Amino acid sequence: MAELFNAAEYLTDRRVDAGDGARVAVHHPRGTLTYAELVDEVRTVAAGLAGIGVRPEERVVLCMADDVELFTAILATLYIGAVAVPCSTMLTGPELATLVADSRARALLGSHQFADAVHTAAADAPDLRHLVLAGARPTAPPGISALTWDELRAAGAAPVEKPYPTWDESPALWLYTSGTTGKPKGAMHRHADIRYVAETYGTQVLGIDPGDVCLSVAKLFFAYGIGNSMFFPLSVGASVVLEPSRPTPDLIAEKVMAHGVTLFFAVPSFWGPLLASGVPDDAFATTRRGASAGETLPARMFHGVRERFGFEVLDGIGSTEALHIFVSNRPGAVVPGSSGFPVPGYEVELRRTDGTVIDGAGESGMLWISGDSICTGYWCRTEVNRAVFHGRWMRTGDQYVRNDDGSLTCLGRADDVLKVGGIWVSPAEVESRLLEHPDLAEAVVVGIPDADGLDKPVAYVVPRAGVVVDPDEVIAFCRAGLAAFKRPRAVVPIGELPKTATGKIQRYRLRALAVEAPPAGATVASTPLLSPETPVRT
Repeated sequence: MAELFNAAEYLTDRRVDAGDGARVAVHHPRGTLTYAELVDEVRTVAAGLAGIGVRPEERVVLCMADDVELFTAILATLYIGAVAVPCSTMLTGPELATLVADSRARALLGSHQFADAVHTAAADAPDLRHLVLAGARPTAPPGISALTWDELRAAGAAPVEKPYPTWDESPALWLYTSGTTGKPKGAMHRHADIRYVAETYGTQVLGIDPGDVCLSVAKLFFAYGIGNSMFFPLSVGASVVLEPSRPTPDLIAEKVMAHGVTLFFAVPSFWGPLLASGVPDDAFATTRRGASAGETLPARMFHGVRERFGFEVLDGIGSTEALHIFVSNRPGAVVPGSSGFPVPGYEVELRRTDGTVIDGAGESGMLWISGDSICTGYWCRTEVNRAVFHGRWMRTGDQYVRNDDGSLTCLGRADDVLKVGGIWVSPAEVESRLLEHPDLAEAVVVGIPDADGLDKPVAYVVPRAGVVVDPDEVIAFCRAGLAAFKRPRAVVPIGELPKTATGKIQRYRLRALAVEAPPAGATVASTPLLSPETPVRT
């Protein structure tokens, strides 16, 4: 029998009831919110959402900057029993429109910085009824109400006094991911999932406590970011620093020193620039622990951070489907270059292609996980659900090997979907955009590891007859039609693509070519890349 449980109440009201009302919950660009003030603001925004007609289990899409409006809107949506759908602010208007339509959202909330994308999305959303814009007045198509943020806050007759009586099994949060298929899919999470990740990774691995101050490079629309900046700190009465701007080393160092940040969360594509920056070595003097996810943290970055800034970085692997990290290194027991060990509350198995379980060390296999935070499935994706979820187990799509000490090391994806800066990128999507270019006949995108082993998308293109391709112009063309992080980092004209006898592209040969002749604009690892036929052992 399901129990009454509301995750927003767990993260806000419960803290006030525990005596934390006067403690600072949120540091944002314009000031702070105590836990008592946070509860008041969440209830006000919740009343506004209810006032414009948002009902329990209806979807609310949010394309907003990491500021107090997004923070309270997510919690307010959960508070009234509706489903929060935070989306990447890097998406173009058509990309955002796809998610708004797919989720059948009734309300779309945006920040003024992303007004163009939000307006484009609203123009092609058949189920949308309300458009809200923070920081500017929106322009809505016929049949859709348009409100400013202040008008939304005033739309409720009075603040909501109690949360909607959701169950632990009730839908709470959808997070879109390209995952292993390259097509956006909404991973559906329950209210209980939020409590579960807070009480497993947050408490038992990260060791968060009420005195901590959290700062995350990953934004709230990421599963990783929303855990770092909301679920973990609010679950114990700690505080979070919200920063809507692009995270540069200088800016982050400034925020760490200004707020006395104790827990700092980043991704490998940030740790490298941080180490190469000129920020003071004592900038992170208050930081007692770091965390990393999204891609494998190179060992040199772990050692570099510890030696220069004086704290350990706990690398781990998580997923949108599991809501946060399920394999992680532990404080004082880090195995550099590995993802660490299963987080308490999760089981992992390495399986061969025939489905048998690998028990010992040294043999690679597909990583499967089981744990109570795994999503209930993807919204309206039956075929993919059947391929990914098997009873209580989920197939991650990652190839791993177990080391002699029991730690787990990632060997890469089992398919061709790329992870760039911790974000999934579908080669097929980028290739589709490339083939819209009038000068290109064929195009293939592959992931080329740089000197740290982090994938960068590189496009190999076959020009149309008699055409000379300008690589920079092609990259600009991609950037105009795709989110910036999806663009190729280099474009390499080639006379013919390597193919099998049946016409399939031999991507591994292009990767090998990149090692032999590194493309301009891409720094390639010097170690040879393995072909699919090469067995992997450590």
